[in-house]
Amino acid sequence: MVDTSSFERIDSFPYRHRVRDVMSSPVATIEGDAAIADASRHMADAGISSLVIVDEQGRPVGIITERDVLRTVADHREQAVGLSLGGIMSSPVVTVREDALVYVAMGRMDRLQLRHIVAIDRTGRATGMLTARGLLRLRTSTALALGDEVMTAMDAGQMAAAKAKLPALAGALVAEGLDGRGIAAVSTSVLADMTARAAELALQSMRQEAWGEAPATWCLLLLGSGGRRESLFGPDQDNAIVHAGSDADDRWFAELGRRLNAILDAAGIPLCKGGVMTCNDRWRHGLAEWLTAIDSWMRHADGDELLNIAIFCDFRGVYGDPVLAGDLRSHLTAAARRSPGFLHALAASASNMGTALGVLGQFKTREGRIDIKLTGLLPLVSTVRLLALKHGIAATGTGERLMALADAGHMPRHEAQAFADGHELMLRLLFRQQIADIGDGIDASNRIDPQHLSKDERARLKQVLKSLNSLHWLMSNALSTV
Repeated sequence: MVDTSSFERIDSFPYRHRVRDVMSSPVATIEGDAAIADASRHMADAGISSLVIVDEQGRPVGIITERDVLRTVADHREQAVGLSLGGIMSSPVVTVREDALVYVAMGRMDRLQLRHIVAIDRTGRATGMLTARGLLRLRTSTALALGDEVMTAMDAGQMAAAKAKLPALAGALVAEGLDGRGIAAVSTSVLADMTARAAELALQSMRQEAWGEAPATWCLLLLGSGGRRESLFGPDQDNAIVHAGSDADDRWFAELGRRLNAILDAAGIPLCKGGVMTCNDRWRHGLAEWLTAIDSWMRHADGDELLNIAIFCDFRGVYGDPVLAGDLRSHLTAAARRSPGFLHALAASASNMGTALGVLGQFKTREGRIDIKLTGLLPLVSTVRLLALKHGIAATGTGERLMALADAGHMPRHEAQAFADGHELMLRLLFRQQIADIGDGIDASNRIDPQHLSKDERARLKQVLKSLNSLHWLMSNALSTV
């Protein structure tokens, strides 16, 4: 039984918002060869308590705070004003991605006893600053430590112990009224943290066993629902590696993939039944080889192959060099847009998915339940993915894709919002069912019991499932021009 005492009174703000929503931006920066006097004057004039030292690409290499200045003055007296920041700054800089949920930043700051943390974008550039003072209003329980528990776990067992707290946390967030997409984002954040930490633990073990450092820069990719930030409970592994090396480097990356997948499996994220994992050479390539593979998919993909390709299309980088993931995304987005045969194959696959409604509009159940993922979420996600690829939209989240389609004029805004609302409803209902099942000692699945829905929820769910027909019409209409 999971101890839920730490989740009884939870402030859901840190789980609803991302770092970019609360950081101060633009970040105040200064050059490393500037003097302390310059930094002091800059902070005083701007009314801020820290400055970030950045390199030529805008990536943070150090940070200096009011406390650093006072300490240096106390140690060096009159000579302090002429000292350069490069010699007294704190380095390396603790950072957090600007798209991370706020609770991740808060947990990291609490563990490291930091008063400042720098926000970065996917390329590593400094984009904002979070301060302890600015986060005072975001009071919450010890549940904030969950993400950092994962990131400081020393083995798979400690990661599994942290992961076991997720259903109780999600249950508290449901009770607080957090929507389905928000809960999925929290669940995915834990999955992404576990995947990144597994990579770090695998690297540590390889260093200890004389494998050495990576022969080339690389990036670990999270695929499928993890890439979309829409993971439910009990996901299996979907991951891949892109690197900047050659075929001769594959032996090292193969060993990394084998260890990473084994660690995640031991931590409670089972191996992918379809083999979509870094330990398999098909999901581990240099950048040039990945680009060639994508071009081949666009020309020849069909049948069962399409499922794995669709899983890959939603990738995002979660560890390593984000530039490699960005280059891969740019190529995939451009290649799909100019590949009508590939888009039509995806459309045919999406059209063949089942429905949860009978001819008279009643729910079609099996053993009293509806597989809401197979008959609702998957058709919606697949169709929206196809429309995004057709129109060159690089976003991976279903809600983000819908809003981007509306912004670009490819879908009426009210329809995009209705589909986004339907997506949220199905996620929320499924999370609620999974939480109840786990509490009853039943393994989490993708099936919900319609008898547990209110009259309004049943009516809304039926309307969402019926609306998928119009989404298919939008898809067919869009493909008629390619």
